[in-house]
Amino acid sequence: MLAKAEWKPRKLDDLGFVGRGKSRHRPRNDARLYGGPYPFIQTADIMAADPYITTYSQTYSELGLQQSKMWPPDTLCITIAGANTAKTAILKIEACFPDSVVGFIPDITKADIHFVKYCLDLMRNRFLSVSRGATQDNLSLDKLLSFPILAPDVDKQRRIGAMLSAYDELMENSQRRIRILESMARTLYREWFVHFGFPGHEKLPRAASALGDIPQGWEVKKLKDVCRLTMGQSPKSEFYNETGEGKPFHQGVTDFGGRFPTDRLFCTAEGRIAEAGDILFSVRAPVGRMNIADKEIIIGRGLSAIRHSDGHQAFLWEQLRNRFTEEDMMGNGAIFAAVTKDDMQGIEVLCPPQPLVGSVQNHFIPIHKEIETLTRQIQNLGRTRDLLLPRLLSGQIDVEAA
Repeated sequence: MLAKAEWKPRKLDDLGFVGRGKSRHRPRNDARLYGGPYPFIQTADIMAADPYITTYSQTYSELGLQQSKMWPPDTLCITIAGANTAKTAILKIEACFPDSVVGFIPDITKADIHFVKYCLDLMRNRFLSVSRGATQDNLSLDKLLSFPILAPDVDKQRRIGAMLSAYDELMENSQRRIRILESMARTLYREWFVHFGFPGHEKLPRAASALGDIPQGWEVKKLKDVCRLTMGQSPKSEFYNETGEGKPFHQGVTDFGGRFPTDRLFCTAEGRIAEAGDILFSVRAPVGRMNIADKEIIIGRGLSAIRHSDGHQAFLWEQLRNRFTEEDMMGNGAIFAAVTKDDMQGIEVLCPPQPLVGSVQNHFIPIHKEIETLTRQIQNLGRTRDLLLPRLLSGQIDVEAA
């Protein structure tokens, strides 16, 4: 069904102000630019936002601000360079961003920011088709402005934007709860097994170990002695498909999520299996990134699957997550582009007495289950939103009817 007659094609700069971020100083990594009070939004921050940018990993100094530009809240940020070209997020704080990001500030008499964001998201594949071919994928400002947005009057835009953003806000609320739960689990792990503030710690003296001083009676073992380790192996590509035939196949971290991977590729050949609940550990750059298999999957050569021999999977996840906080680092701060089975088997892990591990498992398991439930809710909300999105944005479904 064609869009309704009152919907008109409009270029982005007809709907508001459009401009590139600024980062004029060279070299870009000059330490003098950073560490001040001014939020500096980067591509990774836009990728992590869903859909609002409220946090940041870097700040500008006074010098950084002088060679950049501060953008107001409710600016739509659009990436135009690199592998994540044409990703969007809405800025909710005053911040700077570099010239690899385009900012859009809507004219509120002509455009709703959520409506425009969803239109651009729906057009992403078209943007990517004109940005590929250079050394690095780039979407110029001229190319971005050459694609018209089919838009109704601003009141209808707001109603459509409000309906779709309601899904995003529910998803963001669940993401916020997940972050709180993860922080609770991380704090508990560190309190008991890093700072050794576990119940009864006062009665135990410390003893030297390969991981430093630990409570007497605790042990340090190699991963191979406490876990079953499966190294992935990639079947021939002729057995891969995206139509759902066979088992889900994961070669590496491409489809990793916050905790569970998203199934995109499938494989009809037999292969190395990760079972539901196994920890998926990346053995190729970025080494040390982790997810959890939520079903039986085939794993390729970029992954290993880890399962605790005594079933202490939640404790193992928290221990490994605490250990591998920096990608590509394995022991003594050494950087690895890839690790072997021997490297993996030789990872040293802390082994407290079984009663203590069982006790902390009673805390971790409900937290992990709640995170899994919230993750499923987010996935279901996302699927519903994605079904509605193209129909609402084409006028195929009237917002009042929806």
